[in-house]
Amino acid sequence: MKTALTFFLLTIVTMSMKAQELKQISYKDGTQQLNGLITSNANKKGPAVLILPAWKGIDNEAKQAALQLEKEGYIAFIADIYGEGNIPTDNTAASKIAGHYKADYKAYQQRIAAALKQLKDSGADPEKIAVIGYCFGGTGALETARAGFPVAAVVSIHGGLSKSVDRPNAAINVKVLVEHPAADKSVSKEDYDGLVKELNEGKADWQIITYANSGHTFTNPESPEYNPVMAKRAWEHTLLFLKEVLN
Repeated sequence: MKTALTFFLLTIVTMSMKAQELKQISYKDGTQQLNGLITSNANKKGPAVLILPAWKGIDNEAKQAALQLEKEGYIAFIADIYGEGNIPTDNTAASKIAGHYKADYKAYQQRIAAALKQLKDSGADPEKIAVIGYCFGGTGALETARAGFPVAAVVSIHGGLSKSVDRPNAAINVKVLVEHPAADKSVSKEDYDGLVKELNEGKADWQIITYANSGHTFTNPESPEYNPVMAKRAWEHTLLFLKEVLN
């Protein structure tokens, strides 16, 4: 009896682990092959979240976010912005390629659009999609809003907040949540104030939550700036926001 019970429990655990595996899915932007990761509940049509990763590409923080979102009942898809053969291996390379897409924001928006299409093709309810992004991906979340893509909401998590001064402010029709670390040295007061002005002039439904005693990568457990208390609060704020906009 004990042996049978042990086997049963192991089977349940194994099935649970398999259910929580991320699957690679390949798609394209023009001729560039892109390799994203999607949760195992894809193709079941439901609310979904597109995750835009940080500047080194798909990382553990993005993967763990996807798995947690699956537990909450969302289809989650991690986008590949750079493409096969272009994934940076160090901070110097990451800074260079991320800088390229920040400067060429239309190319960044195009990669996001390709990921959104793939997410819809993978079973997402097109009326219930949100975009969240970390760091460079947080910039991408704001670019999603600026592009006017048909999503319900965006969440920028310790993202870059600025855009080129020659880009005019325009209407922003999606709900916006910005999770901003108070001690983020990469974001100036001018950047912050500029975003507030942009959101107000765009008549957006927006909020900014600022987290005390937190450096730039405060949500990443692998970062020396990781703040577990504030990271937990930020994640709970994200889930509360997603529940509002997707359910």
